[in-house]
Amino acid sequence: MTSSISRQLILWLAIPLMLLALCGALVHYFNSVAPGVISSDRRLKEAANALMAHVLIQNGQVTLDTGGGADGQPPLPAPDSIKFALRDSQGHLLAGDAQLPVVPMNASNPQLLAMAQIDHRSLRTLTTRFDTRTGVIIITVADVRAINEPAARYGLMSTLLWDFVQLDITLVLVWIGIQLGLRPVKRLRNEIAERSPLDLRPIMESSVPREIAPVVVTLNRLFTMLRTAVQSQQQFIANTAHQLRTPLTGMQAQLDILIGEPAAQPVKTRLLTLQESVRRLAHSSNQLLSLARADPAANIATKNQPVVLSAIVGEVVAKFFDRALQANLDLGIEVEPVSVVADPSLLDDLLSNLVDNALKYTPPGGRVTVRAGKRNGAPYLAVEDTGPGIAETERQRVRQRFYRLPNSPGHGSGLGLAIVDEIAHLYGATMTIGPGANGQGTQILLQFP
Repeated sequence: MTSSISRQLILWLAIPLMLLALCGALVHYFNSVAPGVISSDRRLKEAANALMAHVLIQNGQVTLDTGGGADGQPPLPAPDSIKFALRDSQGHLLAGDAQLPVVPMNASNPQLLAMAQIDHRSLRTLTTRFDTRTGVIIITVADVRAINEPAARYGLMSTLLWDFVQLDITLVLVWIGIQLGLRPVKRLRNEIAERSPLDLRPIMESSVPREIAPVVVTLNRLFTMLRTAVQSQQQFIANTAHQLRTPLTGMQAQLDILIGEPAAQPVKTRLLTLQESVRRLAHSSNQLLSLARADPAANIATKNQPVVLSAIVGEVVAKFFDRALQANLDLGIEVEPVSVVADPSLLDDLLSNLVDNALKYTPPGGRVTVRAGKRNGAPYLAVEDTGPGIAETERQRVRQRFYRLPNSPGHGSGLGLAIVDEIAHLYGATMTIGPGANGQGTQILLQFP
């Protein structure tokens, strides 16, 4: 399964940004709460000390002086800002608000800060232990103006919500930026995808970003190697064709002359057999070379061009006209102006094999018709004969290499339709084998895209 660069970049950005937003919200929360907590603790300590300064002990009884106090004595805290409670070591209330909770204290911990629920409010409290000559006095003070923790938590949640909204917007903008930044990569991908497998032109390196330029350089180097290999293969095929055809043609010519000589009459039958064998050898070698030329790997560097089908049909039919006359066959054409982009020599091989097969299997007095034109708006080639036809069960097998129909006349190699199928596949055409007119004979139709 292929991974997406866009998704990976978004993922790599999203996780750190989420952690950063969370840290920022926590810092904001503590920055909002901490100053209030520190100020509240200071007020609580001052209030506890002020209350202790107003404690009076007379005849073993502890009372609270609520008067103005002597000079230098700190004033009592305002009731609307501080709640307090004075208790003895047993927790009995001596003065103040009974709602404040009883907090057990020991000598090792003289002060204790805590949160208490008073009048459905969460208030910060400070409990202080004072040792006097009459015993222990415990003073608990609560800051009515202390910071409201639920409000602080609400502020934290609202901050988090806003941070994550900003994060979402940021990621959307980053995603848009990534898509815009990857447009050159997508253009390169589309350019390569839209190319034909036969198109090995180098990619323009100046039109790609610097980050993917090494990839383009490597691709161009690969294209160059493929073109060189294909050109070598094509050169080998051309040389082989020349080396085979020249001696075989000379041998056939020499045999034709030799058969006509009076001195050769005693061995004429053997010479005719040899002549037929040489002719079959020449035909088989030509078909093998045609099959090699039709291979897609050998046609990667082929320079295709617009080819007028009617011209190809005329040239091929002209080559087989004498043979048709000798076999007493009616060889005709029905063409309309239409063209395809292909290699003319390969189209010549394709049509030559179709006409050769049609003439070979059609009995004397029959008819072979070559058609070219447009069907459903697309170019087509068709060869129709009045021969014995091809059974429906055999129509797929005859496309295979070296397969011949049972009881086929002559000594064919079984490569004709295999060559046609290879060339058709090379140009994206579909080959259909069916009956001819009125269900007689065979029609082979090539529909080009």
